[in-house]
Amino acid sequence: MTTHAVSLREAPQNATVPASARDRVAASFFSNSPAPPRMLRPMNIPEHRKAIDRLDGQIVRLINERTQHALAIGAIKLQAGEEIYAPARERAVLARICKSNAGPLTDEQLCAIYREVMSAALALEKTLTIAYLGPEATFTHQAAIKRFGASLRYAAQNTIGDVFTEVEKNRADYGVVPVENSTEGVVTHTLDMFVDSELKIVSQIVLKVQQCLMSNTSRPRIKKLYVHPQSLAQCRGWIQNHLSHAELIETSSNARSAELAAREKGAAAIGGLLAAQKYRLEILEQDIQDNAANATRFLVLGRQCGQPTGKDRTSLIVSMNDRVGALHQVLATFRRHRINLTKIESRPSKRKAWQYLFFIDCDGHTQDPRVAKAVAQLEQQCRYVKVLGSYPNSE
Repeated sequence: MTTHAVSLREAPQNATVPASARDRVAASFFSNSPAPPRMLRPMNIPEHRKAIDRLDGQIVRLINERTQHALAIGAIKLQAGEEIYAPARERAVLARICKSNAGPLTDEQLCAIYREVMSAALALEKTLTIAYLGPEATFTHQAAIKRFGASLRYAAQNTIGDVFTEVEKNRADYGVVPVENSTEGVVTHTLDMFVDSELKIVSQIVLKVQQCLMSNTSRPRIKKLYVHPQSLAQCRGWIQNHLSHAELIETSSNARSAELAAREKGAAAIGGLLAAQKYRLEILEQDIQDNAANATRFLVLGRQCGQPTGKDRTSLIVSMNDRVGALHQVLATFRRHRINLTKIESRPSKRKAWQYLFFIDCDGHTQDPRVAKAVAQLEQQCRYVKVLGSYPNSE
C-alpha cells in the first residue's frame, strides 16, 4: 500500500491531516522561528477557522482595551504639557514583546504589527503631523512611516530647512530628515541647520537602503535611466555592468525619477519600493546598490528629549578655542570619563573664516552622571557647546 503526504493547502475542508504529514508541515513552517510555539491539536479547516474567529474577537477586544489605557496616558501628558510621543517607552515595549516572542512570527513582523497599533493610538490621542523631506515616496518618507506608522498625517517638504521650520513654528509635531549614508557620508545641510535651531533630536531611524530598478518596459529596451545623484553614487557599478547603454538623467529625488519613468516609454528609474508602488512601476531588479550593507540614518526632530533608556546616544556641537591641542583636550575629556565616541565631523562655522564646528556623537544620555560631567567640563574648555539631544540608540 502506498501512502501520500498531504499538505495543509491540499486537504479537504472537513479532513483531518494525518499526524505524519502534519508534523512535517509544522516542522517546515516553524524551521525559521526562534522557538516553536505549543503544537495545536489535530483539527480540520472549519475547526481552525472557528478558532481564528474566536481569537480575532479576543484580539479586537484587547487592542481596544490597550488603546483606552494609551488614551488615558495621553490625556495626562497633554494636561502636563508633555510630548505624546515617547521614544524610550516605544523602545521598551518593542524589546519586551520581542523577548517573549516564540514564533512563528519573526521579531520584525511582530514589531511591524505593534508599530501600527501604537500609530493608531497616537492618532487618537492627538492629530500628529510629521514633516519630512519630500516628495512623497522617498526614502525619508519610508523612514518616517517605519518610525510612526501609517495612521498619522505626513507633510512632505521641499527642503531640509523647511522641515525644521514646520516643527519650529508648530505646524508639525515632529520632523524627519536624513543625516548620513553609510556609503556617501553625512548630509551637511542637516548638520548646518542645527547651529541656529532650538529643536532637539528625539529619535533616530536607520533604514536599509534597497535600491531597485523599476520600469514598465523590459531591461533590453531601456533607453533612459532617471536617477537621483545619491542613488547614482550608490549604484554606479551595477549601472555600468548592466545598463551602460542607457542615457543617465539626474533628478531631484527618487520619487521624481519614478514619476518621469512612469510617463515615458523606454524609460526606467532607480529608487525604493514605495516609489514603485506609488507610480505603478514594475520592479525589474531589487537590491542593485553596490554595497549590500548600504543604509541611511535619519533623525527625528522634536522639542523635548526623552528619558534615559539605558542604551542611548547623545549628539552635540563643539566650537574650540584657537590654540594648540584644543581638539586633543576635548577628546581627552571623553576618554577621562570613559565615554565612547561614535562619530566626529567637522564643518565650517560660516561665521568666521577658518573657524570650525565639531559635531560629536557619543554613547550615553545627558542625564547619565558621566556624560553630564563631561559636558560640564567641555563648557569650561570650549568657546561653544550645544547639546542637540539624547535619544534611544536601539538601531
